[in-house]
Amino acid sequence: MTALPPIRPARDTDSEPLAALIAASFAEYPNCHFAWEEFPELRQPATAFAAKGGKLWIVDAPGGGIAGSLGIAPLAEQNAVELTKVYADPAFRGTGLAQALFAEALAFAEAGGFAEMMLWSDTRFARGHRFYEKLGFQRWPGERYLADVSATWEYHFRKPLHGPA
Repeated sequence: MTALPPIRPARDTDSEPLAALIAASFAEYPNCHFAWEEFPELRQPATAFAAKGGKLWIVDAPGGGIAGSLGIAPLAEQNAVELTKVYADPAFRGTGLAQALFAEALAFAEAGGFAEMMLWSDTRFARGHRFYEKLGFQRWPGERYLADVSATWEYHFRKPLHGPA
C-alpha cells in the first residue's frame, strides 16, 4: 500500500487550488456550480478558519493541486464542532485520505472537549453521506435550503463524541 501524502495546516496561498478542488467536486453533480462570491472564506482560507477558532487541513496532490481538505470550527453555543470543506480528489477516494483528515478533526474536537460533531451536506452528495455514516454520523430530520447558484438543499448530520473515561 502506498503511503498517503502528508496532512498539513492550510495556508492562505491555498486559495486557488482549494477552490479548484471544490469546483471540480461540484462539477461531478448535475446543476451544482461553484461561484467564488458564495465562498468568501476561500480568499484566505487559513485566516478564515483561525478567526473562527477552527482549523483547515490540506493534503497536497503529488502532481500539484490539492488531493483533499477538511475544516472544522467550534460552535461554542452548542458545545459542538462543525465540519466543512470535506473534499477529496477522485484519484484519492478510497485510499484512506478522508479518514486520515477526519482523524485530525476528531482529535481537535476531543482535545477541545466538545460533545458533538455536526455537518451539513448537499443532498446530491450521496457518496459523502455514506462516508459520514461510516464514521458514525447520523442524518437528522429536516433539510435546509441555501438559495445559492445551485439551488442547494442540504441534509444535517450529527455525531456524539465521548470524552476520556
